[in-house]
Amino acid sequence: MRLPSLFPAATAAVAAISLFFGASPSSAAAIMASHDAVVSAGTLSLEIGQSLFSFRYSTPNPSPTNWIGIYSTYYGGPDNQEFVAGSLAWAYAPSKSGEVQVNVSDLSPGYYRAFFLAQDGYQWLSQPIDVMVPGSGPIEFINDRIITQNARQGSPFKAKLGRLIANPKDSKTKFAKVTSFGADWVHVAKDGTISGTPGRKDKTTNFMLQATATDGSSATIHVQIPVRPAGERLVEEIKVMSFNMWFGGTNVNDYHNKQVRFLINSNVDIVGLQESWNGQATRLAQALGWYYWQSPNEVGIISRYPIVETFPEQAAGGSIRIELDGRRTQLMMWNVHLGYNPYGPYDFCFDRMPLGQVLNREYQSGRTPQIMEIVSAMQDALSEADDIPVILTGDFNAPSHLDWTEATKKAHCGYGFVPWPSSEFPIQSGLIDSFREAHPDPNAEPGITWSPIYLDNGGRSEPLDRIDFVYHKGQSLKVLRSETLVAGEPTPEPDQRNNEWTSDHAAVMTTFKLGEADGRAEL
Repeated sequence: MRLPSLFPAATAAVAAISLFFGASPSSAAAIMASHDAVVSAGTLSLEIGQSLFSFRYSTPNPSPTNWIGIYSTYYGGPDNQEFVAGSLAWAYAPSKSGEVQVNVSDLSPGYYRAFFLAQDGYQWLSQPIDVMVPGSGPIEFINDRIITQNARQGSPFKAKLGRLIANPKDSKTKFAKVTSFGADWVHVAKDGTISGTPGRKDKTTNFMLQATATDGSSATIHVQIPVRPAGERLVEEIKVMSFNMWFGGTNVNDYHNKQVRFLINSNVDIVGLQESWNGQATRLAQALGWYYWQSPNEVGIISRYPIVETFPEQAAGGSIRIELDGRRTQLMMWNVHLGYNPYGPYDFCFDRMPLGQVLNREYQSGRTPQIMEIVSAMQDALSEADDIPVILTGDFNAPSHLDWTEATKKAHCGYGFVPWPSSEFPIQSGLIDSFREAHPDPNAEPGITWSPIYLDNGGRSEPLDRIDFVYHKGQSLKVLRSETLVAGEPTPEPDQRNNEWTSDHAAVMTTFKLGEADGRAEL
């Protein structure tokens, strides 16, 4: 079969291309060219300052509704020739052959994929091609330093840092180690992959990684690799976070770089994400070089360490198994996002409803049946938690009965104890609220996560509560500390667009010490 070629239209600014992409077996069509662009290593990159991709195309089956769509590489494209999500930018390609322009001025710098598709549908008319929207200004890293996952003396190590560029220019950025004192065992590939095997004398390793763009600009990032002694466990402590992304972070400008910077600076190991709409868990994991699970719905989990198994989802979330150190150290993790409406604190504080009515509405919201389903699905894992510990993260959209007590009624519109079902059921099943274990007095440390930016509700003070949780069970997990986190000093909604913090929730993160008995059950 004749392969379609990809090359730029004739312009003085762009050289000829010798890169080819195969047509689909059912069609001799081709998506053929782009001008105002350059190509390298399989990626078509727009020139800096340009906003129009121009594609030459041809097909033996023309139609007024054939079209070219641009999608994020991490989510949404019709990879199986079926609808997943709407395109980010598109234009019709109606003729037997021709040239069509697609305006990408609204897209952030980064990696995308172009599809040539049939008749307002999702059947490929050619193989898709990778495209890039470049950033402006000199190249730079999203953060000035990063700590990787742990390495161990005598064991192979690998980390991928090539997607940590804040404003990528094209796919020809090259990476290299520029200072290497004490880092002789570390090797850096041109794509930013770090690898090597630390020796028995190697300890925590620090070096500078440099990225150099095709425009000659360069940037460096300080990389630290914690190195564990040979024969000892790879991981002694883990940091686990629950993070509601607030529609993926899209209500704040430059949300991708801000989210990645926050996760790097928190030095977290595992994150349960809610509102990770449209593959946002995949996006963050690819940037960090991590492992990920993304639900077809809107919850996801990202992890420094391998996700080795996923389990059937429940209505409000799902679960995975993580290997922190092969079968020696494992972890079962659930992540959930419970129903949001009606909201109990509003019922109490705004409508002055009696307790029985509020609890009935908890059931109507979906939260009560959802948490009952989740806890039921966890029973086998909870019964084995002393062998493989269990963690449950989530936005529960309801407070905890550990916080709404007679002693705290002044903070809760005058109401005392409330047996919130979404906290009662996990604790009755043997799970422990890690934040309240670290901070037993809710008056001294309320741990508010809702909300750092919603302070006013139609002229009434917004009820502030702890509705995001990290629960755990297993004798090998010891809580060292637990904290709520935001980045910067968020400006209240609706003036949040330039906040460093990209969410309407605070995150909650617990640091656990792993004991000797963890993760030894055979699966």
